[in-house]
Amino acid sequence: MKTALLHYWLTNRRGGEQVLSALGRLLPEADIYTHAFGLKMRTPGKDGEWEGHSVRETFIAHLPLGRRKPQAYLPLMPAATRGLNLEGYDLIVSSESGPIKGIRKPAGARHVCYCHTPMRYLWDLHDEYYRDAGPLGKLAMRMFTPYLRREDLKSAESVDEFIANSAFVAERIRKVYGRDSVVVHPPVDTGFYGDCERGEGGYYLFAGAPVKYKRLDLARAACERLGRRLVVAGGGGFTREEMRTAYAGARALLFPGLEDFGIVPVEAQATGTPVIAYGAGGALETVAGGDTGIFFAEQTVESLCNAIEEFEGRTWSAERCRAQAARFDGSVFNDRMSAILASV
Repeated sequence: MKTALLHYWLTNRRGGEQVLSALGRLLPEADIYTHAFGLKMRTPGKDGEWEGHSVRETFIAHLPLGRRKPQAYLPLMPAATRGLNLEGYDLIVSSESGPIKGIRKPAGARHVCYCHTPMRYLWDLHDEYYRDAGPLGKLAMRMFTPYLRREDLKSAESVDEFIANSAFVAERIRKVYGRDSVVVHPPVDTGFYGDCERGEGGYYLFAGAPVKYKRLDLARAACERLGRRLVVAGGGGFTREEMRTAYAGARALLFPGLEDFGIVPVEAQATGTPVIAYGAGGALETVAGGDTGIFFAEQTVESLCNAIEEFEGRTWSAERCRAQAARFDGSVFNDRMSAILASV
């Protein structure tokens, strides 16, 4: 089959791009379509190519700063997506947490959407994003949110089958689009992260970009109150090897944010490190409470401090943590996605 892979924008490498990369290995002949293809993501010496796939952009990439900050052109993306010419493709697989699924589907083609989440800033977290926006951001949200919501709902009509990255996101898909979905967790290279010895760094670790919803402020405040050392890693300034070392040396990973899935807790457990996580969202699927980590019930300093003290009063098995992480290995993703694509 002639296959197209769609991704919202290919400008940095985070969880969504890890999924796209895995899909690309399953579909090695696929062409990639995206709103913007950042220069730093391109294969050296092969402009217009990423990991062996040709990449084609919408007109968003050619607007001022379009390849650096494509999110600024969100209101134009529905029109840009409908402008894609996908005639001749038999299978379309979209990697979606933004407006790329609303394509004009060719007659006879099938469209499978791997949904990382319906857009948070349009739906369940809209009020929080609006509260934190500046004056211009608030004005833009008032002007464009109703339009973008209509376009997002319309875009779901082209999808033949939704795949959710977690049961948490599957429920969001049901609420927003009124559609059922199959859950396939994102792939994690557990073999790489498991190829290390547990260290004795004596610190707690926060890993990931320091954006507000990940609640680095909560981790810092709790460790300061208890007099514990906190190491902050990630956010693009660390290599995979450095992250593996940071995970392996930590007493525990602190995961205080509400995440759709959260690859970081799986990577930490793969090194044998337990997790202290907010008991909501994807963490409930990746961490085995009481066995490979502890959940705290409220996003407050007191609740996190109580969890840390409870954690320190128990012993934890590195092998149990690694076994839990193995449930999310890339091979599991490959098997499940291959079966779904074959059935479609």
